[in-house]
Amino acid sequence: MTGTKKYIGIDLGTSSVKILLVDETGAILKAVTKDYPLAFPHPGWSEQEPADWWEACCTGIKELLDGQDAAGVKGIGCGGQMHGLVALDADDHVIRPAILWNDGRTAEETAWLNEEIGKEKLSKLTANIAFAGFTAPKILWMKNKEPDNFKRIAKIMLPKDYINYKLTGVHSCDYSDASGMLLLDVEHKRWSDEMLDICGIDLSVMPGLYESYECTGTVKPEIAEMLGLPSDVKVAAGAGDNAAAAVGTGTVGDGDCNISLGTSGTIFISSDKFGVDPNNALHSFAHADGKYHLMGCMLSAASCNKWLCDEILKTQDYAAEQKDITDAKMGNNRVFFLPYLMGERSPINDTDARGTFMGLSMDTTRSDMVQAVLEGVAFAIRDSFEVAKSLGLNITRSKICGGGAKSPLWRKMIANVLGISLDIPKTEEGPGYGGAMLAMVCCGEYDSVDACAEALLSVTETIEPDPEIAARYEEQYQKFRRIYPALKGVFPELR
Repeated sequence: MTGTKKYIGIDLGTSSVKILLVDETGAILKAVTKDYPLAFPHPGWSEQEPADWWEACCTGIKELLDGQDAAGVKGIGCGGQMHGLVALDADDHVIRPAILWNDGRTAEETAWLNEEIGKEKLSKLTANIAFAGFTAPKILWMKNKEPDNFKRIAKIMLPKDYINYKLTGVHSCDYSDASGMLLLDVEHKRWSDEMLDICGIDLSVMPGLYESYECTGTVKPEIAEMLGLPSDVKVAAGAGDNAAAAVGTGTVGDGDCNISLGTSGTIFISSDKFGVDPNNALHSFAHADGKYHLMGCMLSAASCNKWLCDEILKTQDYAAEQKDITDAKMGNNRVFFLPYLMGERSPINDTDARGTFMGLSMDTTRSDMVQAVLEGVAFAIRDSFEVAKSLGLNITRSKICGGGAKSPLWRKMIANVLGISLDIPKTEEGPGYGGAMLAMVCCGEYDSVDACAEALLSVTETIEPDPEIAARYEEQYQKFRRIYPALKGVFPELR
C-alpha cells in the first residue's frame, strides 16, 4: 500500500537530470527526465551552464508533482556529477560556465600539483593525488588563465550543491562530493587550509560541510510555492553521483562493491575505515553513509558505446548491434579497443590517452568493433579491480547499475572479465534513488543509511561467470593490458 509520505530524489547527470518521486515504502511513484546541453568550446573542454540545470530541475519537479498529492512530500535529496567547478560572485551569480568532471584543460595545473607540490604531500593532505577532472586544478586554471574571473570568486560550489543552494539559499557540500575536489582532508573531514592556500583561495569561499544525510535547510517559501511543494520540505546535503548510486544499490558497510556503467564507469568499494591506496591509482573518498570508500573511475564507459553507435554507425538501436555477439565469440575477438575517448583517470591518470582500435584487418566486421568497445570498457574496469586486489581486498561479487548495465551482454562480459558474481538490484535508479534514501534519513524515516538500505533494497538476479568464457577473457585481458604501455609515449604527440 502506498505511504502518505513522499521523497524526491534528484540525479543531476552530465546530459540530463532524472527526478524520482518515492514513497516511504521505497516504491517509485513517478520519474521524469529533462535534458540539457553540453558544450565543448575547445578540444578536450567540457562545460555547462548551471542555469540549465536549475531550469531542468524546476521544470522536472513541476512535472513530477503533476497529478500527485504534493502535500506528502517531506524531503529532497540530490546525487550529482562530481568535481565540476561552479564559481559564484559576491551576489551569488555564476561567473562563468561550470567546468565539468570530464574536462581535460588542466593538464598543466595537474602536473604542477603532482610534480611541484608533490604527490606524497597531496596524498597526505587530501588522501588523493591531482587528476585533471578534480576541482582544485580547475581553480588554478581560472587563476592562471582567467585572472579577472578568479578575483570575482566569492563562493565555490559543486553542481548538485548549486541546486541545493537554489532550493534553500544555503551554501553547502557533503563529504563524499567534497572528497573529489582535492581540497578536503578526507580522513578528518575538514577543508585543508594548506590546499586552499596552494590554490590561492580563502576558507570563506568554501561551502559548509555536512554528512550526506544531514539536513542543510528547508526549501525557500518562494521556491516551494513556485514548484508546488509544501513549505516545510527538508533538503539533505546529498552526495556525489557515485556515492549516491552506491547508496541506491545498497553498497554500504564494510567490503561491499558496486560497478556503475554510466557515461563514466566506476568500481566502488565501501569501507568502515579510512584507507589510502599507496600508489593513488584508486581514489580514497568519504562515503554517503558516513564512512569511507575506495573508487576507481574511468572517464568514458557507456559513452564509448554511445559514441560508436550514434556517431560512427549512425544508429541508436544498441541491442541490435549486440545481437550477433554470442557466447562463442566472447573472449575470441581479435580486435581490441582502448576506451580513452576523454583521456583516462583510474588507474593510469593520463589526460593525453585516446581511444584506440587495435587488431583491425580486412575481415573485421561491424560486430567485432562493437564487441571490442564493450570488452575494452570491461577490461578498463578490471584495471582498477586489479589495483583493489593488490591492496588485499577479496572481492567475489559486486552489484552493477547504470545505463550500460541494462545490456545483458555487457553484464555477462563484465562478470566473466572480472571473474565475479554480479548482482542486479531490484531498483536500478542509481543516484536518484540514493538521493531519495538520503532524504528519508534526513527526515527521520530511518535512523541510518544502512538501516534504510536494509529495509528497501533487494537483488532480483545474479550473473555468474562461466569458467570457459572467463578463462578466454583472462588471456584477452593479458593482451589488452600491454597495449596502453606500448602507446603511452605516442599519445602526447597527438595532442
